[in-house]
Amino acid sequence: MVKGESMEFKAIIYEYDKNVAWITLNRPDVLNSLNEGMKSELKVAFERANEDDSVYVIVLTGVGDRAFSAGGDVGEFVQLSPLDFEKVNRGRRARFEPVRECIKPVIAMVNGFALGGGCELAMSCDIIVAAEEARFGLPEINVGLIPGAAGTQLLPRVAGEKKAKELIFTVDFIFAQEALRLGLVNRVVPRQRLREAVEEIVGKIKKKSPAILKFAKLSINQSLETPLSVGLGWETDLCAMCF
Repeated sequence: MVKGESMEFKAIIYEYDKNVAWITLNRPDVLNSLNEGMKSELKVAFERANEDDSVYVIVLTGVGDRAFSAGGDVGEFVQLSPLDFEKVNRGRRARFEPVRECIKPVIAMVNGFALGGGCELAMSCDIIVAAEEARFGLPEINVGLIPGAAGTQLLPRVAGEKKAKELIFTVDFIFAQEALRLGLVNRVVPRQRLREAVEEIVGKIKKKSPAILKFAKLSINQSLETPLSVGLGWETDLCAMCF
């Protein structure tokens, strides 16, 4: 593909430019909320980028200035029974797994609200760069749910148990600077510098070996799921593969 070329999707935009896949959530009329169609397309887009050897880095963002994503489309849940919802929610997690398990670096460019499933989606990325106006939160309790796309698992790993419980129980939203203090995001910049800041990181990553980056990411991800002794063995094996 050439610069600016877009694949055919309805709820997202997929563009390729100089070894970077730009994936943009594209439902601005509903603050880029995640309906089933968007989540299915997101899964396909990440699998495609992951399998494309010409893609070194993936950037995920939302169209417009108001929202990265305001979360799940609650209107789709109204008619579901508990068993139906369990099936849907397992499918939703499966659709986010290509983001978390992608072997390539994934950067979330958060330009506005990242709430509920949108916050969980951003946390599934490797690096988060946020505009100063961006806000993060998990408001599921307000509609009779709990975070169901890894929010109760990812947030404590980032912000710690106590702060995660406070944010989930109270449904307080936090601005980007507070998210930076908690370690939820990597950088906070003025909105007009958001893409520039992301492209600076992309430029640095693109200079590295894609194969070695893959091993580094695998080793770091493994450290979050295993005891230290097991993780050290995993690291040694991957380091040997680099040789």
